Amino acid sequence: MNAKLLSLSKNEDFKSILVGEKISNKYLAIFFKKLSGKSNKYLNISFVVQKKLGNAVKRNKIKRRLRNIMNQILKISKLNLNYSYLIITKKNIISADFADIKEVTFNDFKKIK
Repeated sequence: MNAKLLSLSKNEDFKSILVGEKISNKYLAIFFKKLSGKSNKYLNISFVVQKKLGNAVKRNKIKRRLRNIMNQILKISKLNLNYSYLIITKKNIISADFADIKEVTFNDFKKIK
């Protein structure tokens, strides 16, 4: 699959996704919902890392890791591109190993159909 990651930009999109379905684990919470007017050629996804998790370097590292995981999920598995996703991180993700985050995230995205 040759889909690109596309970030959500409108405040209304964020609010409507937060009302949608949710899957949570010890590292992050995944909100997803079908949004009207969004293209299914791209993966509409945004990552939210709170300021209290660390300075800009730490927050950007977390976002880079999550983007890398999402690109791997796109290549390996069939991900539903009709949904728009919002990933909100939790405090445990800072000290977690990349392989653990990847495994847990893969399992959560397998549950979404």
